[in-house]
Amino acid sequence: MLLTSSRPLGSLLATALLMALADCSQAQSPQAPAASAGQAARTGDRPAVLKGIEKHGFEVLGEFDAPGGLRGFAGVVGGQQPAAAYVTPDGKHVLVGSLFDEKGEEVGAAAMEKLAAKPMSDRMWNKLDASAWVRDGRADAPRVVYTFSDANCPYCHRFWEAARPWVDSGKVQLRHIMVGVIREDSPAKAAAILTASNPSAALLENEHAFDKGGIKPVAKLSTEVANKLNANQELMIEMGFQGTPGILFKDDKGLLDRRSGMPQGKDMDLVMGPR
Repeated sequence: MLLTSSRPLGSLLATALLMALADCSQAQSPQAPAASAGQAARTGDRPAVLKGIEKHGFEVLGEFDAPGGLRGFAGVVGGQQPAAAYVTPDGKHVLVGSLFDEKGEEVGAAAMEKLAAKPMSDRMWNKLDASAWVRDGRADAPRVVYTFSDANCPYCHRFWEAARPWVDSGKVQLRHIMVGVIREDSPAKAAAILTASNPSAALLENEHAFDKGGIKPVAKLSTEVANKLNANQELMIEMGFQGTPGILFKDDKGLLDRRSGMPQGKDMDLVMGPR
């Protein structure tokens, strides 16, 4: 998934140490002063210790309740990856990672989805929507799938072919975010599609004639189209893709998910939804 990932062992070990620290802190501190300190912390400013992890790319999005006198903060690392940060009761230390209860459940999971994963997913989806894309399928299709596509990419073509049952039935609308990265004439072919009087028809022309060389490239790229292609390529990299196709869709929780390359096996059904 784009917005979730498995935690490394080091993170789990650090979390265990933090939980031990929290228990120790509770045992050694009288109950009344601990409660007073926690209340003061929550009514005051954001802990200064968070400024340290912000220097490493952690963006704080919101605060949530945490056990053991800790303060939990939902955030995003590197602009994409949701992560939880836990500030110790003394306000001097912070750990970024997972915190589990006695049932083995992550205590900040629900808060992270609400405060970090969902807002980031929506923000990234809006960026995709604002890009220079070409519609493939019905405008009122109930499901939308974005794909970074190069007119010369054989795997993009295979994905286009495999998607026909969903697209032709009106269940899915593919939005091809055109880039020019595969061959020298890729930008010119992308420009031919983007500047056509009917870009959707031009896209289909390229796919139907793919084995014969595809659409005829334009003779010269305009500055406007070149800027659009550059912006699309920058967005592709921002979304974490190094090549095409780069496919993005929403999962059953409405969160952004992705697949790099041609989906294999059951992944195709996951990306496209029910047939």
